Amino acid sequence: MTPLDLDALDLSALLCSRVCHDVISPVGAIVNGLEVLEDESDTAMREFALELIAKSARQASARLQFARIAFGAAGSAGASIDVADAEKVSRGMFVDDKTQLAWSAPQALFPKNKVKLLLNLVMIAQSAIPRGGLIDVNVQGDGEAPTLTLKSKGSHARIPAHVESLIAGTPETGSVDAHGILPFYAGLVARAAAMDVRFSIEGDTVTITATPTAAAIPTAPPADAGPEADRPSDSEPPETALA
Repeated sequence: MTPLDLDALDLSALLCSRVCHDVISPVGAIVNGLEVLEDESDTAMREFALELIAKSARQASARLQFARIAFGAAGSAGASIDVADAEKVSRGMFVDDKTQLAWSAPQALFPKNKVKLLLNLVMIAQSAIPRGGLIDVNVQGDGEAPTLTLKSKGSHARIPAHVESLIAGTPETGSVDAHGILPFYAGLVARAAAMDVRFSIEGDTVTITATPTAAAIPTAPPADAGPEADRPSDSEPPETALA
């Protein structure tokens, strides 16, 4: 199937729709809480409204901080991101949620697109356990060739519908909407980061694995090649050798 070439304007619009969908609920709750404060004199109701406002404000802030890295630039072009920052914004997303997060990763700077891929996979992992449970994130290797493994364990765990074709960039319908933009975007980021994403399920556990594509794995010169291996060949033009 031919990969879908989504127009840049449509991609931007769908991503904006996704971010708005994520923050509109807590922002709406803040507005409701403020209305209660304006209209109610009952002490208990006012305390409830203040708690609602505080909780919703934390949720909105956490979701925006997450989206800033997962979907946004989060730095200049070609920048690296500390994996610890990815952990921080991910934990913020699950503070008051029915899903628990376990995280094991090196505290190091990784290329931006690899961190963005990790965060998008965290959201996909959450959708694999609609009734909640545990998401276990494990990052191994260095930033150039990491292995990302996410395990979602919970009741009624399943590989989200159409997620594999969306990540591959070949949606079955030939188009993508706001509901499918996250895995579709994750696929774009994965290809930009030269990473291959795979899904599997066993019992109540869905496993998502992202590994470097074959072309992205650096190859070392033969052990016995010696210093000559680093020199340009006689047939290589001087300009190429200097480059």
